[in-house]
Amino acid sequence: MSVLPLAGRRVLVTRAAHQVGKLSEGLRALGAEPVEVPVLEIRPPANLEPLDAALRKIGSYDWLILSSGNAVRTLVERAAALGIAPGSEFAQPERLQVAAVGEATAQAARKAGFKIAFVPAAYVAESLAEGLLAQVAGQRVLVLRAAVARDVIPEALRAAGAEVEVVEAYRNVLPEAAPERLRRALAEGLDAATFTSSSSATHLAEAARMAGVAWPFAGVPAVSIGPITSQTLRNLGWPPAAEASPSDIPGLIAAVERILLH
Repeated sequence: MSVLPLAGRRVLVTRAAHQVGKLSEGLRALGAEPVEVPVLEIRPPANLEPLDAALRKIGSYDWLILSSGNAVRTLVERAAALGIAPGSEFAQPERLQVAAVGEATAQAARKAGFKIAFVPAAYVAESLAEGLLAQVAGQRVLVLRAAVARDVIPEALRAAGAEVEVVEAYRNVLPEAAPERLRRALAEGLDAATFTSSSSATHLAEAARMAGVAWPFAGVPAVSIGPITSQTLRNLGWPPAAEASPSDIPGLIAAVERILLH
């Protein structure tokens, strides 16, 4: 019986608890042990009124931009709660075109009943904005995103002549259990740490501070899902040892394999 390439390796997974599946499963398939320390917990916006108002007039927009699978999930759940789209599928208005920042977000949106008009080749905000610039002049655009997010997309689209409304769909908060779980994970040893967003990097740094452990983790290579997350890690003093290409979960798993077998 052949030994799997990452047998015995412990890899930190920092995704939200409801999102660890594909990453952890992919690591296990290579023989690694995913060490799950969720540093993101998805919560509703502090104020639901702007999201509710946007959903009630969803048919008045020309474009809807979905920044993540969490934005899709929140949209569908809130629309159902308001009676706008009962059940698990969203009834997309005829005039509304939908753009997703990456293929995973697009898949989540399709599953929820959306027809996707645009997914950028590179799964970052800059590529999405660039791909829409020629199409949005004079149009109404709704951007659904996390409470704390970069303004790349709305600023670029406004400069191109679009009327852009940015609405907070959800908040990323640090789970209370994260610092203690991180302390235990480090005590047992880690061979690599994965980061799927800038928020996962900033929240892990905060969990480390609260746990009283040194940052960055000595001898543990950081593996980033893409260029924006990589820059955040560099800003936090932990330059990534590897970066996914493409910027998705399979690309991240392949990057982990590369760095641990190097």
